[in-house]
Amino acid sequence: MTTPALEVRGLHVSYPDRRRGASAGTRFPAVQGVDLRIDAGEAVGLVGESGSGKSTIARALVGVADLDSGSITCRGDDLIGLRRRNPGAAARRVQMVFQDVSGALDPRQRIGAALREALSLHGLLGDDGGEARIASLLDEVGLPHSFAERYPHRLSGGQRQRVGIARALAVEPDVLVLDEPVSALDVSVQAHILGLLDRLRMEREVALLLIAHDLGVVRNVCRNVAVLYRGRVVESGPTETLFSDPRHPYTRDLLRSVPRVAVTGEPPFAYPLGDSEPVGSEHPDGCPYASRCTHPGRDGRCEREAPPLGVVEHGHSVACWREGEQPRSGA
Repeated sequence: MTTPALEVRGLHVSYPDRRRGASAGTRFPAVQGVDLRIDAGEAVGLVGESGSGKSTIARALVGVADLDSGSITCRGDDLIGLRRRNPGAAARRVQMVFQDVSGALDPRQRIGAALREALSLHGLLGDDGGEARIASLLDEVGLPHSFAERYPHRLSGGQRQRVGIARALAVEPDVLVLDEPVSALDVSVQAHILGLLDRLRMEREVALLLIAHDLGVVRNVCRNVAVLYRGRVVESGPTETLFSDPRHPYTRDLLRSVPRVAVTGEPPFAYPLGDSEPVGSEHPDGCPYASRCTHPGRDGRCEREAPPLGVVEHGHSVACWREGEQPRSGA
């Protein structure tokens, strides 16, 4: 088996619990035992409603959020240990592209200067001060070389997103973490950016972790997908398998809430999916979806004991005590 570009094992991340009534020193478990694997040149989607822990995972991968426990390896290297020994080297391995690139670009700095700064931080300028590399990066993301002299406010949203991608690519990362990279763009522009990311994935063999709430975006770009609910992966597997034959009740409800990716033969889902409930609410030791699950076989075990993520078939895994009783699509 090849060494993955990114492997996450048993990731746990928590924050101080500032909710009303929380005891002093109590921590809020934002991510609980998440495993992920992405091979070089592969795109994996991470989906789930707001509050599910997607962005916390992204922050942990790039070193912004501290881990309570777990491991992160990049092409076999311990990223956590590398981050302690050499933060700059670790930062080169995993780069992030944000939803709103405008907030990450200095409005007083020309685009060329922003790219040069990224190169300079990692000693990658070269003898020409980075000019050739900047031109190559702009060309790679489909922007004219003249854009190096422009300021961010003179670019469209799609063009700024291309600059954000170019800046992330400047340091030759193994992994790109994309946090809602097209959600703020027009649909027509989204297609171009997604096409660019897909091309870069193949040409550079860079691993992509695509975090999105738009399930259609994930379906079009990613080979595999993981479904996150209240800090836990409840289902994962090949994208087409998961979309055509979802096994976890939450995944089925999530797909049914979006008309264009609805499960065949299923009625529309009446519950308005939006924000995850607090992780520690109601049944802290049980299935995170127990309080909202409508499966007819749900019983006391679901509320008492969290089901493990178990393989169903062909890399398709689900965390549900009643998985064998799930109605199959088209049945």
